[in-house]
Amino acid sequence: MMNEKRAVFVLRVGHRIGRDERASTHLCLAARALGANGIYYSGQKDEGIEESMRKVVERWGGDFFVKYVKEWKGFLKKWKEETGGKVVHLTMYGEEIGGALERIRRFPLVLAVVGGAKMPPEAFSLAEVNVSVGSQPHSEIAALAVFLDRYFEGEWERKGFVGARLRVKPNKNGKSFIDVE
Repeated sequence: MMNEKRAVFVLRVGHRIGRDERASTHLCLAARALGANGIYYSGQKDEGIEESMRKVVERWGGDFFVKYVKEWKGFLKKWKEETGGKVVHLTMYGEEIGGALERIRRFPLVLAVVGGAKMPPEAFSLAEVNVSVGSQPHSEIAALAVFLDRYFEGEWERKGFVGARLRVKPNKNGKSFIDVE
């Protein structure tokens, strides 16, 4: 089971309708599957992504959420103040992920910040830790997936999703699932 003493939330900065639906949906799917508790997003409000993820949770279980925040900086500051959590900015710059993880795992509550378009400079100064995922250009989806896998040390593979109506049945040669209902 995932470590119940640690929680990770995600803030996706700058969602753009017409350009980012697929990437933002995949970011949500990766976040949910790899152990994040929920995702906040700024930019343009997108009911389609919110509804799509509600359906995923309804069918595949868990209590993952997607919530829109109008202004990311204000939200981030308020989140830190109200929760006492720490902000980890996932980027191609900053500290190498391997060196930063031991310290980050001591934070019981983490808000992992990712962006699609160029991140505003304030993201670096508002974060407790700026984590370099590979020191090479990459997507926010890849950065989050690597971070969550490393942060939870692969525990996501053994995570069960409460309330699931469907579950994948491992199969070497095709697609199989189990209807849990």
